[in-house]
Amino acid sequence: MRILLIYPEFPDTFWSFKHALKFIHKKAALPPLGLLTFAAMLPPEWEKRLVDTNIRRLQDQDLAWADVVCISAMIVQQESVRTLLARCRAAGKTILAGGPLFTSASEQFPEVDHFVLNEAEVTLPEFLRDFAAGRARRVYATDQLADLSQTPVPLWELADLSHYGSMSLQFSRGCPFDCEFCDVTAKFGHRPRLKAASQVVAELDRLVAAGWRGPVFFVDDNLIGNKHALKTGLLPALIAWQRGRRRGLPFYTEASINLADDAELMGLMSEAGFDTVFIGIETPDAAGLAECNKKQNQRRDMVADVKRIQRAGLQVQGGFIVGFDSDAPSIFQRQVEFIQQSGIVTAMVGLLNALPDTKLHARLKREGRLTGKSTGNNGDGTLNFLSRMPAAQLVAGYKSILRRIYAPRPYYQRVRTLLREYRSPRIKVSPDWRHGLALAYSGLRLGVIGRERFHYWRLLVWTVFHRPAQLQLAVTLAIYGHHFRKCCAAIGV
Repeated sequence: MRILLIYPEFPDTFWSFKHALKFIHKKAALPPLGLLTFAAMLPPEWEKRLVDTNIRRLQDQDLAWADVVCISAMIVQQESVRTLLARCRAAGKTILAGGPLFTSASEQFPEVDHFVLNEAEVTLPEFLRDFAAGRARRVYATDQLADLSQTPVPLWELADLSHYGSMSLQFSRGCPFDCEFCDVTAKFGHRPRLKAASQVVAELDRLVAAGWRGPVFFVDDNLIGNKHALKTGLLPALIAWQRGRRRGLPFYTEASINLADDAELMGLMSEAGFDTVFIGIETPDAAGLAECNKKQNQRRDMVADVKRIQRAGLQVQGGFIVGFDSDAPSIFQRQVEFIQQSGIVTAMVGLLNALPDTKLHARLKREGRLTGKSTGNNGDGTLNFLSRMPAAQLVAGYKSILRRIYAPRPYYQRVRTLLREYRSPRIKVSPDWRHGLALAYSGLRLGVIGRERFHYWRLLVWTVFHRPAQLQLAVTLAIYGHHFRKCCAAIGV
């Protein structure tokens, strides 16, 4: 069998970093980890090819080569998915599909021949048996959760790693919390399931053997869901792995705000090579946090928590949401003040969206307030439910936040706020030619052509005199700001 694995294109979103990646001659932020892991579960005698349409176009000869086409996608990729499915169907190919988009809405894709849904470690073996016997069903689904000790190392050799800004790796699935707007627990459960530390090290070894020397994103929705396992298993193994290398790899991940309560854990993460963590802040409003059941964020001084994490050597990226039923018009100013005071430079502010399989979606459906399907992109300025605040006022307020936090002056002020607090990471990454290219190109694009040129040069001069070890980070964040402003312009900010 010849199987063609196709990854659909992402639209230009906050997290795509498309405009920033151009500065280092990269085409996509991350590879399709799910597809590459799925590929490793297929029979070894099958021939396999990957086409990531974020990297290159799908060619007719790709389809001509294949016996079976496999597509995996998230909701935000659905427009590209429909285009690709039409091409595959026109070429007469057998289509196999899986991933979050299809798990939530398989009935919307009649073009697909077979769905392998939920966790492939569970559903794929049954499909393969039936397929080999010529009696494969259309849908393979389960509520059983996978044993991650059985998850294989992704087939990195199928991807051209040189086109990506980062690599990705998964340690755990599941989250102990239960936020109303989040679908993680519905898909992966409340009890985090873990890979063995030896599995993670084996994946890192395979990445290095494939030639990777850049950052690695631990894609876990909450890496610290099982703190004991981190402290006694994964982090000591990563520390030993880093010490055994001449040049370390920087790591980044996602975690909950209670990370700030554990100085030992933060120290171990920094020593292991983690230098950045995304945290769902959501809102500084207590009523909003209670409404969405964000218990881990309640009754806290979250600005102080963020600064504590920054001082531990972990840059905090933050997620913020407006559109809760309890939000008053004052929320827009409060969000801006929190973001500026905390020094969260990469602040992803989105409109609340009701994703399928979430408790929010179920509640709004009961209340008769759903107005359509989510685009999967909470930064595109659209709503899919009737908000308590008038929609026009909510969208205008949302755009005002973006305008005020990503305008050059407040953005560069926030970078300096971070650099004053942030302790440089323990893993020192030697700059390569791309870092030099990014510095030169940013000097031209931002320092000469850009409207922020005064702020750009002021930041670099300030950094040289006050935080010289963080010059590379300062340049990176300046480039990120360029990307964020491009994204804002796309939605009329």
